[in-house]
Amino acid sequence: MKNLGILLSGRGSNFEAIAKNATSGKIPDARIVMVISNKPAAEGLEIARRLGLTALVISSKGKEREEHDREVVAALKEQKVDLVCLAGYMRLLSPWFVQQFPRRILNIHPSLLPAFPGLEAQEQAFAYGVKVAGCTVHFVDEELDHGPIIVQKAIPVLDTDDEHSLAARILEQEHIAYSEAIGIVLTGNYEIVGRRLNQK
Repeated sequence: MKNLGILLSGRGSNFEAIAKNATSGKIPDARIVMVISNKPAAEGLEIARRLGLTALVISSKGKEREEHDREVVAALKEQKVDLVCLAGYMRLLSPWFVQQFPRRILNIHPSLLPAFPGLEAQEQAFAYGVKVAGCTVHFVDEELDHGPIIVQKAIPVLDTDDEHSLAARILEQEHIAYSEAIGIVLTGNYEIVGRRLNQK
């Protein structure tokens, strides 16, 4: 059984989808052992508590990035976390944090990277007029929205879409893609050549 640690800052809908899929066996041999938020009011913490999961607030307010990261890493290691999943975690991880879990930190981003990194990716995509949008699950490295890509899901941008309907349709795909990516990483049946992840 592999231990998952979730980091979130908001409502945690991706976390909720992962929790459901871990419980149902869609993500085999995985369980969430800890949910951590840097924001005490994050709705995701309430969901975690409702599901009977360990939910922890490690506030980032007024702390240096690495000082905060050391507290988070200590909590994750105490629970023997095998894979760290960022689910709407609105903080950049320090290089030190990334080194503590090499190729064991995943992030989901609501665009087809490398297009539209950073905040408000769906709005960026809509404003740019793209015909295809989607989401990307990738390994986290020291750069923003950059590590090797594990899973991408693409959807057409409809003439009837506005940025809200597009964001909602992307989110549906995120809930599928994240669990799929976790499954791939936990089986270990892949290799990374350059930036490319090849499933064996």
